[in-house]
Amino acid sequence: MDGKQIEDRAAVKQAVEALDAPPTSPPDGGVAPDPVPDIATSEQKTTDQNATAAATALPPEEIERLTTEIVAALKTVYDPEIPADIYELGLIYKVEIDDDRNVAINMTLTAPGCPVAGEMPIWVENAVNAVPGVAQTKVAIVFDPPWDQSRMSDEARLAVGMF
Repeated sequence: MDGKQIEDRAAVKQAVEALDAPPTSPPDGGVAPDPVPDIATSEQKTTDQNATAAATALPPEEIERLTTEIVAALKTVYDPEIPADIYELGLIYKVEIDDDRNVAINMTLTAPGCPVAGEMPIWVENAVNAVPGVAQTKVAIVFDPPWDQSRMSDEARLAVGMF
């Protein structure tokens, strides 16, 4: 796709940290993690990381708005067996926004035999499609690299009692 790519979890995490609105509480009534106030965008990556901003017809402000709101939408989707959202669990591997405002997401599951493997991509698509300005969302489930607990944020570790 031509357009803005957010390929590493750190860049996506930094975008969510800029959110003003708190995330939705988990369905079991638990406490959602608080957003972290440190703000950065993928354009702030250093050249040491071989990062280059993709050419796009969308203005940078619109890309930043879409990115922030997409990550906020991802944070409303919770794994039904774990009291943490899929973003903080580290299940989102890549978010890509093209010039036509189509969003492609690569995500994984905590285990290949996840009982909601068929439903979770639909939850993600519905959440992201609700973001104003998003044309269409496609979600791909990937298992490379495999998910492990090291991908969880500190907020997710706190939510599940892993200190």
